[in-house]
Amino acid sequence: MDSVFLTVKEVADSLNISDKTVYKYIENKQLKSVKFGNAIRINLKSLINFIKESTKGE
Repeated sequence: MDSVFLTVKEVADSLNISDKTVYKYIENKQLKSVKFGNAIRINLKSLINFIKESTKGE
């Protein structure tokens, strides 16, 4: 199966947060990302794990 990568904008839109917040999560190593040249991409699996970790205990 091919990996699916999302842009910061796509992640922000799907979580209903700002791009700046997504960058903050990446900077704080809460959300894993990869760089392709100057572009930052988030693997869909990493996003799913981030959501699971963020919603633990709710």
